[in-house]
Amino acid sequence: MTVIETTRTIVLPSGEYIPKLGQGTWHMAENPLIRTKEVNALRLGIDLGMSLIDTAEMYADGGAERVVGEAIKGRRDEIFLVSKVLPHNATRHGTIAACNRSLARLGVDVIDLYLLHWRGSVPLEETVDAFETLVGAGKIRYWGVSNFDVADMQELLDLPNGANVATDQVLYNLARRGIEFDLLPSCQRSGLPIMAYSPIEQGRVLHHVTLKSIATRLGATPAQVALAWVLRQDGVCAIPQSGKPEHVRENRGALDVRLTSRDLAELDESFPPPDRKQPLASH
Repeated sequence: MTVIETTRTIVLPSGEYIPKLGQGTWHMAENPLIRTKEVNALRLGIDLGMSLIDTAEMYADGGAERVVGEAIKGRRDEIFLVSKVLPHNATRHGTIAACNRSLARLGVDVIDLYLLHWRGSVPLEETVDAFETLVGAGKIRYWGVSNFDVADMQELLDLPNGANVATDQVLYNLARRGIEFDLLPSCQRSGLPIMAYSPIEQGRVLHHVTLKSIATRLGATPAQVALAWVLRQDGVCAIPQSGKPEHVRENRGALDVRLTSRDLAELDESFPPPDRKQPLASH
């Protein structure tokens, strides 16, 4: 019998476990001079167990998918692979065509989780139909959404096959806690995982005095404390991006950081939780 390390995994609605800490690729492949370093960083992350890799057709106009494809070559069976379709491509036919292009750039036969990147003008029902077609064709295993708030999720769930949604990927970190008021509790109640992107606010929170103080106390780094804070939530995984091996190792170390009630209280004081509904944050 396989023993699941629940502190390091989350469970999808299907019952499949995926890593709680993965790797993002936003802003990768924008500088060809560091491509090899980015590929190696992703490979190191896989070696360290961060085998959930998130990318999108939008990132570097497909370039990030190519970097991922190079990094996972020969290791496809180790990876839980996530990519996304742009809203203007998310028609019935456009979604399928976009998925085929992503598969080609990634050099794989199937994407594990395929997301609508954000909501656009195409009716949701059309996109869901296309996702279900891709599942039926064996080109994707699961589908989900990104940047959907509570009302969007409810509309989605009311559609035929809408309840097959596997995740909502949103911006979530110490400085962007709005989802805690309604979206996060709603998803937790229904068993729908949240995938947190920019979990350290692209580094902008790391100079905060409270983070530095707690990090010193715990023998960790501010980034590890910020990541551990996100990872402590039930049903939440995080996908920090790093193209540098030293940062990949640092991110992995966040799994070993245990925040105390004192730490959490100090973080709440410095980064207050929401007391009312807020617009969904995005970059």
